[in-house]
Amino acid sequence: MYYNSTELESLGLKSYGKNVLISKKTSIYNPGNIEIGDNVRIDDFCILSAGTGGISIGCYVHIACYCLLIGAERIVLKDFSGLSSRVSIYSSTDDYSGNYLTNPTVPDKFRNPISKQVTLDKHVVIGASTVILPGVHLHEGVAAGANCLITKSFKQYSILFGSPAKVIKQRSEKLKDLEKNIIFEEL
Repeated sequence: MYYNSTELESLGLKSYGKNVLISKKTSIYNPGNIEIGDNVRIDDFCILSAGTGGISIGCYVHIACYCLLIGAERIVLKDFSGLSSRVSIYSSTDDYSGNYLTNPTVPDKFRNPISKQVTLDKHVVIGASTVILPGVHLHEGVAAGANCLITKSFKQYSILFGSPAKVIKQRSEKLKDLEKNIIFEEL
C-alpha cells in the first residue's frame, strides 16, 4: 500500500524524513523538487507536481486521498498542517481576463500565467474539496471548512467558510500546548 524505505529512496525526492508513508497510488512529478519532513502520510490518488519552486512538506502532515498540489511556484505545508480529501492547491493559474489564451498547449507568447507561492503555516487544516489559489498565505492555526474557495491570505487562528472564503470566527490556540506535549514525548 505504501512505499517501503527502498522504494522511497528510488523515488528521487530532494529529501525525506523518518516515518514517511506515501501511497503507491500517488503520482509524483519532479520529485527532485520535493522535500518531506518526519511523520508524513500521503494517501491514495494524490498528485504532487512540483514546479521550479518546489514543494516543501513539514513534519506531522497528513494529505488525504485525491489531493492536488501543483504549480510553478513553491508550495509550503508547515508542521502539523493537514489537507482533507480532494483539496487542490495551485501556485500557478492562467490569466482568464480574455487578454490572453489559456492552457499549456498554447505557445507561451500567447499566455500570461500567474505564479505565486502558497504557504500553509503550522497547524493549518483545510476541509474537503477546498481550492487554494496562487499567492495565498494561511497563517498559523487557520482552519478552513469544506468547499471553501481561498483566494486571499488570512490571519492566525481564523476559521474560514464559504466561496469565496471569509472568517466566521476565531479558533482556539490550545493546540500549541498539545504540540509541546508531542514534541516532549519524542525526546
